[in-house]
Amino acid sequence: MGELLTLFTRASKLLRSAADEAMSPHGVRVGQNIILEALWQQDGLTPSEIARRLDMATPTVVNTATRMEAAGLLTRRPDSADARLVRLHLTARGRAIEGAVKRERDKLERRVTRTLTPLERRNLHSALAKIIDALSPDDTKARPGSGRGR
Repeated sequence: MGELLTLFTRASKLLRSAADEAMSPHGVRVGQNIILEALWQQDGLTPSEIARRLDMATPTVVNTATRMEAAGLLTRRPDSADARLVRLHLTARGRAIEGAVKRERDKLERRVTRTLTPLERRNLHSALAKIIDALSPDDTKARPGSGRGR
């Protein structure tokens, strides 16, 4: 089992590199696509709302949003009801790349799983979800919408 960490680390690095290469023509860095996904589903979320949905740390979302704002993908606006809160809103450019980014993600997923059988794909998904669940803090396990507890 000691080989698992080595294989996972290598696969993770290769996948991140391939994702970065696929997204960069659209001005998106690896990791930013999942924040875009959350905003495509519901624009105007706060960084903490995004962090909860994605099981990320809020400072990570804030730092990533800063780079995304500089890249012209989103803007920050004060909440109309609570000036202490900042909401993230997609720019026209952030909305316009949705289809292209989703196509790149689908293409990459097909590429990395092309040698797997349908059963192996399902098992991979299930195994990764279980690994995430096993390593996650108790307060994020099996939360509705988190993809956990499968």
